[in-house]
Amino acid sequence: MRSTDGGPWFYPDRVSAAPGDTVTIHASSAESPCRLVVSRVGLEREPVAELAGIRVPDASIPEGVETTGCGWDAVRSFTIDPAWRAGYYDLELVDPIGRSTHHYVCVRRDPAAAKPSAVIVLNTNTYQAYNYWGGANSYAHVDGMMTGELTPDDARARALGRLSLARPFPQRLLAPPPGAPRLVNLERRAIGEMGFPGTPEWMAANVVSPYDGSAGFVGKWEHAFVAWAERIGLDFDYVTDHDFESEPALLDGYDAVFLVGHSEYWSGVQRRQLDGFVDGGGRLAILSGNTGYWKVRWEDGARTLVAHKWRGEIDDPLWADPVTRADATHLWSHPAFARPEAELTGLSFLYGGYHRLVMCAARGAGAYTVYDDEHWALEGTDLYYGDTFGGEVPLLGYENDGCPIRFGARGLPVPDGGVGVPPHLNVIAIAPATLFEPPRSPFPPVIPPEEPDVLAEIAYGLDGAAGRERVARGHAVLASFERGAGEVFNAGTTEWAHGLAAGDPFVERITRNVIERFCPKLARTARVAW
Repeated sequence: MRSTDGGPWFYPDRVSAAPGDTVTIHASSAESPCRLVVSRVGLEREPVAELAGIRVPDASIPEGVETTGCGWDAVRSFTIDPAWRAGYYDLELVDPIGRSTHHYVCVRRDPAAAKPSAVIVLNTNTYQAYNYWGGANSYAHVDGMMTGELTPDDARARALGRLSLARPFPQRLLAPPPGAPRLVNLERRAIGEMGFPGTPEWMAANVVSPYDGSAGFVGKWEHAFVAWAERIGLDFDYVTDHDFESEPALLDGYDAVFLVGHSEYWSGVQRRQLDGFVDGGGRLAILSGNTGYWKVRWEDGARTLVAHKWRGEIDDPLWADPVTRADATHLWSHPAFARPEAELTGLSFLYGGYHRLVMCAARGAGAYTVYDDEHWALEGTDLYYGDTFGGEVPLLGYENDGCPIRFGARGLPVPDGGVGVPPHLNVIAIAPATLFEPPRSPFPPVIPPEEPDVLAEIAYGLDGAAGRERVARGHAVLASFERGAGEVFNAGTTEWAHGLAAGDPFVERITRNVIERFCPKLARTARVAW
């Protein structure tokens, strides 16, 4: 199955809009007329508008559409109503025979309304990097891999460094089918069996790519967090990664910024604003993992995401000239930029990796082990040194951030160096994680390799077998630290929001402690007793 099969297909001209703004839909459909349903997605799905009688031409798909965009005609516009609450809005285009596809827009707060004290940044750069509609994304030529026309290695060699906003999305990214599994082995693998997320029955009934579960809102991390927050009455504001490109003071007036999804791709513009926010006294709550890992930029009026990733030194035209290299793309931890993400986040995926995913720590507990039980984040949790929490969820899975660890004079884990890791980082809890499946596993690898030689060189200055061995052994880390006049809390795992969704009392209480410390005004908006 190819990403372009089915339809009707469409895309909006923007991913974020405020009340009074106009959103224009560009579309192609074999059947017409179509209708557009606009719904806010949070604790509940709330339809707010339906536009019928939309005449949609049957347009062609240009060659190289992933980079150039579709260039389709505008078919309908609508205006954001001031009565619509801020949040993620699902756009569904339905053709006359009942087929439909989805896209999205983030609705911003009305500028005339009172600003909440905390804002969620929807991780739309990550959505875009994983979008393989047309065939390829920043990881691989996914269609070629899924149809068997390309080997996995050949497919990954055809990853793209430039991706256009002007195209639809594969539907399993934005509208996963019911029962879609989390990216975690829910059970520890049995002896002699291969660990794998989901069930064989679901996988057999649904054709999925290795990238469908890694980005998007609906049914994933951001959705889980928002549903939990709305259930208890917390009033957040909403912006997107993309908004940083056009608003130099996007974070002004907020006490705290929350990253609760898969915030893997940061532009230089976004990073500068986040740095300045924390240094100036803001609080950054990272309830996720693999945060700020890839450095990207936007071009063509912020319509094209540039993310050359591993090949930045070779393929990025800005790399050759030392004057422009600071704006080139690669890992944020690359020494050429001298701005590793851990300087802001405290942790890095370089020093963490996967847990309870396929054969990566496949019999791991899925839980954190507590060390610093006197840390403010654990107040009132009834957790003590050596306790574990989150194993029933499981809390650890998919991608996790960490730092090199040694044990200090008090017998507690402390940072042992690491590119950008603050020496005063407070390590609260840890768990093992690894960047790739064990080479001696009898099972074929499933997780796409993350160029371990490149990682080892950047993370530890090691190469060859010694570098690969060292980088294979990491930790998920729960931590906090102060920076400038501000403070950062990092949960160190993509799965934190699923702990909230599961009602884990320890995850809920820790999250409550973060909210009360970072934005007490937000805590007071809760409708239920803490």
